[in-house]
Amino acid sequence: MKTELMVLIVSAVASAFFTLFIRNVLRSAGIGDKPIVTEHSHKAGTPTMGGLGMLMGLLLAAILYRGNQYLVITAFIMLTAAIIGLLDDLLGLKVKEFQKIVRNVSKKPVEIGQLVLGPGEEARAATRKARSDLKALLSEGLVEVVGEAPIKNEVSEGEKILAQLMIALFLVISGTITELGGFYLGIAAVPFIIGGIVGAINAVNLIDGMDGMAAGIILIASASCAAFIGISGGSAGAVPFIVLAGISLGFLVFNRYPASIFMGDTGSFALGAGYATAVMLTDTVYFGVLALSVPIVSVIVSLLHRAGVIRLPVEPLHHTLHYRGMSEKKIVLLYWLITLCVCALGLYFHGAFPA
Repeated sequence: MKTELMVLIVSAVASAFFTLFIRNVLRSAGIGDKPIVTEHSHKAGTPTMGGLGMLMGLLLAAILYRGNQYLVITAFIMLTAAIIGLLDDLLGLKVKEFQKIVRNVSKKPVEIGQLVLGPGEEARAATRKARSDLKALLSEGLVEVVGEAPIKNEVSEGEKILAQLMIALFLVISGTITELGGFYLGIAAVPFIIGGIVGAINAVNLIDGMDGMAAGIILIASASCAAFIGISGGSAGAVPFIVLAGISLGFLVFNRYPASIFMGDTGSFALGAGYATAVMLTDTVYFGVLALSVPIVSVIVSLLHRAGVIRLPVEPLHHTLHYRGMSEKKIVLLYWLITLCVCALGLYFHGAFPA
């Protein structure tokens, strides 16, 4: 128990120290975020790519505890993912276009793109259909343009998935994962490895939209996985989860509301890939998926929105909650609380708490 506590302290302190260092460097370089959500326009200029601080904390922990194979492999995959995420962040520093922000000034609902705006409601004209609808609505005097939102330059969805497949390929080549869910799969584990890495990266990346949300969820989920493994008697397998929890905790010192630095894709890619790697290396698939259920459900909701099954005024779901009037602090606390409750239930049924 003393060793696990020391790993947590070292990871958290190192992450906080390096995040502070990275934040100051980014501020000096004038590298800041350009929010595309209108409610977050006041955050413009906040340093991004803070995931570099967590990564440096991780690497220090990996050097100090290099005898733990689970941690070394997890750290290597996270480094690979962070490099891919960093490239995406650097590309995102350039603005691709400015999208119109429109407000319904009529006394009845109006449809623009996939959205239906009530009287007084605002939204971005983001899709091709929305921009086409905007011209007609402006001519009829039903809406007005109230501002513009900068849209970051980024790679296409196909290119992003291809890059994530490259990350998964590194884990496949390592040959360390042949058993998942209690079943020996051998080469048949490859599609599950790929799906796990790509899925976790996108889940964490999507949930990284409010101060402290992604880091807090990974902190809770990782700590819960470490407890799950500890109960099962596998202390060595708990180490990568403890480090993930530690670097997330250290980052939260500066990323909690109001955040003075964002993790960017550098951080969200690394956390998603690292969490999935640790889950698969230790074969805690069932509990690992359960612990990450909040981001997973968020991804499902977004996919349903993109497929036209449901309609969200702003994607993803947490931005819709904010758009509907719920404060950012309350949304983040709600997501943390749900994650904590889900993990606690999972641990309870695993026998973590006395009946």
